[in-house]
Amino acid sequence: MNRIIEANFLPAPVEEAKEKPRILIIDNSRDFTHSAKLALERTGRYSVWEENEPARAHQTAQRVKADLILLDIAMPETDGGEVAARIESDPILHRTPVVFLTALVTKAEARSGLEIQGHPFLAKPISIPEFVAGIERYLPAHAAC
Repeated sequence: MNRIIEANFLPAPVEEAKEKPRILIIDNSRDFTHSAKLALERTGRYSVWEENEPARAHQTAQRVKADLILLDIAMPETDGGEVAARIESDPILHRTPVVFLTALVTKAEARSGLEIQGHPFLAKPISIPEFVAGIERYLPAHAAC
């Protein structure tokens, strides 16, 4: 039995290292943040962080310095509105776009251009293509892939 083994001894071509846009997902549901993180990372377009403790969300946002923050509204103890207010009042983070994630509205309401506390929102449940399209819509141009 003859086998052909292919080996590539040449170094891989060096591509210009471009940092991927940084996305922070803040939601008390570990299942949601984990599955969203995996789905977004599989696209190869984003670096994704997750935070499941609303009380630590502002600190995590300071550490990650995300290009876009996806934030659940309905969370225990500290809701998304409070977290968004802290981010907006932070001199370093105040320009970071925040997009609310919520099951409290319909997809039709989300598509209508309405905002919650001055922020756009994406309705949950959301498909991966809709999720990526929403991220691309609200991701600042300087951070886009």
